Amino acid sequence: MPSYERLGALLDPASTVLLTVECQQGVVGPDSALPELAREARCSGALRNVARLVAAAHESGVQVIHAVAERRPDGRGANRNARLFRAAERLPVHQLTGSTAVRVAPPIEVAEEDFVVRRLHGLSPIHGTDVDALLRNLGCRTLIVTGVSANVAVPNAVFDAVNLGYTAVVPADAIAGVPAEYTPAMIRNTLALVATIATTDEVLGCLARARERR
Repeated sequence: MPSYERLGALLDPASTVLLTVECQQGVVGPDSALPELAREARCSGALRNVARLVAAAHESGVQVIHAVAERRPDGRGANRNARLFRAAERLPVHQLTGSTAVRVAPPIEVAEEDFVVRRLHGLSPIHGTDVDALLRNLGCRTLIVTGVSANVAVPNAVFDAVNLGYTAVVPADAIAGVPAEYTPAMIRNTLALVATIATTDEVLGCLARARERR
């Protein structure tokens, strides 16, 4: 884990953005289309830690962006070029535009100043969406990546962030995937090579110090 000094240098509120990935009711809520993932996100404490980070970001002046995956009722524009997408079409809960399924899930609270970026296609919360343009216009240098899943969307977001020139910070206990043992393996063998890995408490401590200095 990084030192507080090193992590604190990365987490300047003026140039840091917190990204939540697919923390929506149809993914991590009680009526999820993916109950195993929803259960892991909640039982592991990852969803609660995302909520804690979002609350601290609001208090610290760190911009929050919520990346949501959704689809039109007619499916137009959605990918069908991978097994994952074809399986999603057969799930009992669809992430339909305007439905409860695509609302950010409690206990995460969405503030008026937050951005909610919705995508209709692909795997990435960043590539092909408004997120990169928003980050650049916000003066972002460090992107904190949280949410689900550690299997696909979270590593995709981290890789995209690094490729676009941002420094990625991943609170290891604020992401989740399935099976449970896959997440620490992904962090150790992949994400740690390209991102700064921390804990939720370490990030919260750095944001608290930043507030004290204001």
